Amino acid sequence: MRILLTGSSGWLGRYLAPRLRDAGHDVVGLDVAQGVDTHVVGSVADRALIDRTFADHGIEAVIHAGALHKPDIVRYPAQAFVEVNVTGTLNLLEAAVAAGHDRFIFTSTTSLMISKAIRAGKSGGARSAAWLDETSGPLEPRNIYGVTKLAAEHLCRLHHLEHGINVAILRTGRFFPEDDDMAHEIAHDGPNTKANEFLNRRLTVEDAAEAHLAALDHAPGLGCETFVLSAPTPFSREDAEQLVADAPAVIARHFPDAAALYAKAGWSLPAHIDRIYDAAKAERLIGFRCRTDFRSILDALRDGAPPPFDHDPGYVSPKERAGAS
Repeated sequence: MRILLTGSSGWLGRYLAPRLRDAGHDVVGLDVAQGVDTHVVGSVADRALIDRTFADHGIEAVIHAGALHKPDIVRYPAQAFVEVNVTGTLNLLEAAVAAGHDRFIFTSTTSLMISKAIRAGKSGGARSAAWLDETSGPLEPRNIYGVTKLAAEHLCRLHHLEHGINVAILRTGRFFPEDDDMAHEIAHDGPNTKANEFLNRRLTVEDAAEAHLAALDHAPGLGCETFVLSAPTPFSREDAEQLVADAPAVIARHFPDAAALYAKAGWSLPAHIDRIYDAAKAERLIGFRCRTDFRSILDALRDGAPPPFDHDPGYVSPKERAGAS
């Protein structure tokens, strides 16, 4: 298919575009920053540009991965999030419907599922870890990023209801390479933190790209479905209370070798875990399961191999590099 990929110069886009081509698709990349897989430079908020791109390139399907993200909150006003994340999504949906498309893939975020209460976790008095899947709610996003991504999800559902276009909404867990933008609140170093997150809230960028391929293939006939994407958690709902009280004890039950391997690496296991992302629905409906999980982390530590995920504390988004040049 001739696929419009937004966010083609970004972290996900640079992995997703080659994977789409390997699967036999023609990829037309759109981004505000130049990139090797970007053919159209501009914003999804520019409706005339979207219409021209559809007409000039004969677009047959859309993967909408472009967005302003949580770290952008300190760099852009709230209105920019509305224009890019909401208006931009609306522009693409309307163009896809007008073109008669049968599928639309929207990259969303698990961040919109995290309320202030969940974010506070144990320090806020939580007695058990929040078990989060596609049925969790009511949703109370805690910042403009989450609010606008949730609004965009509602636009996707509305266009399915009104026009019948099949939509897959992919709420991805963390896969960014840089340090957490709240790193000052975290005791562990960057790789240690990322490794810990494979227990409950992270996936590799490669797995995120593969999930988009699976959604693209399975979208016809899905209707409108939302999928949480994260490495498969080893935990069960019965573990939720103890994960807050004593996460290392729970981890030891599932991975008896974890403490020793971590100690050898100079790493620390999380003292408590406040949330679990359950990605079982994606495996059930579109046959997708992340290849990299917490066992992969431990295997790498045992073998003395590099961690099986990207860590780049100096990573800067291409759109920020372009703005600084």
